[in-house]
Amino acid sequence: MNKRDVIALAKIGQQADLAGFRGGKVRHFLTVLPAGEDWHDAPDAEAVAQSLARKDKKPADLAKSPLALDLPDGARSVFLRLDEGKDAFAWQAALRQALKLLLDEQPRTLHLAFFGSAAFRERAARTAAYVAWLNGTAMPTWKSGKPPRALARLDLFGVEGLDLKRERALAEGNGLCRELTLLPPNLLTPATYRARVRDLAEQAGWGIDEYDVKRLKKLKAGAFLAVARGSGHQDAAIVRLSYAPPVRGKGSGVKGKTIALVGKGICFDTGGHNLKPARYMNNMHDDMNGSAVALGILLAASRLKLPLNLEVWLAIAQNHLSPEAYTQNEVVTALNGTTIEIVHTDAEGRMVLADTLALAAKEKPATIMDFATLTGSMAVALGERMSGVIANRADLAARAVAAGQSCGERVVAFPLPEDYDEALDSPVADVKQCTLDSEADHILAALFLQRFVADTPWLHVDLSASRCKGGLGAAGTDITGFGVGLGLGMLEGLGG
Repeated sequence: MNKRDVIALAKIGQQADLAGFRGGKVRHFLTVLPAGEDWHDAPDAEAVAQSLARKDKKPADLAKSPLALDLPDGARSVFLRLDEGKDAFAWQAALRQALKLLLDEQPRTLHLAFFGSAAFRERAARTAAYVAWLNGTAMPTWKSGKPPRALARLDLFGVEGLDLKRERALAEGNGLCRELTLLPPNLLTPATYRARVRDLAEQAGWGIDEYDVKRLKKLKAGAFLAVARGSGHQDAAIVRLSYAPPVRGKGSGVKGKTIALVGKGICFDTGGHNLKPARYMNNMHDDMNGSAVALGILLAASRLKLPLNLEVWLAIAQNHLSPEAYTQNEVVTALNGTTIEIVHTDAEGRMVLADTLALAAKEKPATIMDFATLTGSMAVALGERMSGVIANRADLAARAVAAGQSCGERVVAFPLPEDYDEALDSPVADVKQCTLDSEADHILAALFLQRFVADTPWLHVDLSASRCKGGLGAAGTDITGFGVGLGLGMLEGLGG
């Protein structure tokens, strides 16, 4: 995100103050009002009312869709009403739609005015600032011509002294996640990804430790290495990042509060010997999205100096087809000693996560959360507008649902029933990697992963909403960054 942004916070009150805020060189202006008919002395209200009347609409209809006016002075003015009874997701989606009418022109500065009660103005300002920063970030593109211009400044009217650090940090974390996920597979290989992570660690002051193929062989991480075998580059690794918040007068670190984040980082997934057809191989460079989510959460948490020790584990590899690639019916031994019968080589995500979770669990964190684009069955169950969570503690699943509702990233909690585990019984190993049936694979995958977290409280997030055509909630791009807001909310709750 651009660090040159400046927030001008003005008091609500005198019309002269508003006229000064609205006048001058203002070119892109958003007015946010509560649902209803009251105009609250908003500028340009008369012109908006006339435009609505011409279309046989009422002021209250602005709660259904925003209205944009191109004014004689060259400014574009957008009006939106928000229903105070709607949830975070609905507000984010409405504000994304309204701000798009301005951001499509790639302005350097946005002027946002808020009217209504103090509580309404604060909630609207926080949500609008987050949505504006998130969508005002220039995402990577390889089109010829002038690159897109990033939003540099927000000026806000109707709020005073509002601390928007959280919204800024969350937008920055989401932007990092989307940027990495958008990179094409020839630009984001395991080797280049690891180099990028090193750069991020140096910039942010994170500790970094890389478990390369040679080191993982010594640790007997057979599950991860089975997948990595298919690539001749030998550039796969499990990367560990460490964050400890500064503690005044005591160096850094918080005693007893370590949370582990684990992310699936498959830079491209061909399916291996069980090769994907073209339709399902398309966009498989997205398969590293879980690791990008974990990085986005870490960046946001670092910016906010959350009082938690964080250990972030990234399982970075590719699932390729080659003479060396693993095959069906192999038996491999995971890092924790569990033997695994391979049933389908396209179920590689749970393989690389198995050893990564085992490494994370050995450090005995208070909680483990993993993020992965793991199963097609979760997408079948929920589509691309929500994600699923599964936990080995009921309170963790409940926290995740509540956090998702609060941040606008909706999740559904699925059970972890023991009797389903029978489907993973193997005649030749401790466990089958998966089954060849399509039923309940999201649950079976979680049951498989549970074997590698020991007794650590654990939340699994299956990111079926990582990509949504046309955007989702606050995000206007197909790649949504879903999970960064959820993860940050979970960390804030677990840190209490």
